[in-house]
Amino acid sequence: ASRLAARVNLGAELRTLIETAPSRCGPVRVIAIDGPSGSGKTDLARVIVEAYRCPMIEVEYLIPGWDGLAEAPRLLTDQVLEPLSRGVPGAYRRWDWHANTWAETVEVPVTELLVVEGCGSSVRPAGDFAAVRLWLDAPAEIRRERALARDGDTYLPHWTRWARQEEALFGPDNTPARADLHICTA
Repeated sequence: ASRLAARVNLGAELRTLIETAPSRCGPVRVIAIDGPSGSGKTDLARVIVEAYRCPMIEVEYLIPGWDGLAEAPRLLTDQVLEPLSRGVPGAYRRWDWHANTWAETVEVPVTELLVVEGCGSSVRPAGDFAAVRLWLDAPAEIRRERALARDGDTYLPHWTRWARQEEALFGPDNTPARADLHICTA
């Protein structure tokens, strides 16, 4: 586990949100964990998954490459959330970042609770299916340091263009303002 995950715990406010929020996705209560790269989304998602023994989708595997972030909310909605809202399993094609192409199809079962973590997970239209929308953030220099420690030289040449895509995605959607809870991970 990372150092951040070791410091994360589910406080009373977050537990209450998770346990009492009404579903907006048929029989599935979706917990969307969003925010810019390096903000700690995956670490928090893992803590929630461990606490509630529920499945998780990592949005990064729905994004078609380094220039495809804007497509994530629609792909998540069309392939996963809309079918789940009707009580049928969803499925998405996984993006293989190493081969730079689509890979196998991943099935997403109908379940009581589903954690969806990653950039764009609470951006509309996907965000309209989330029972709980969490926004994580930290100062840019801290996030950059974390992201590069996580992904190393693979991410370094893409940091700036990815950050621009995040701004273009989150700004018009007003994603942070629509969150149910803001968590600063600095």
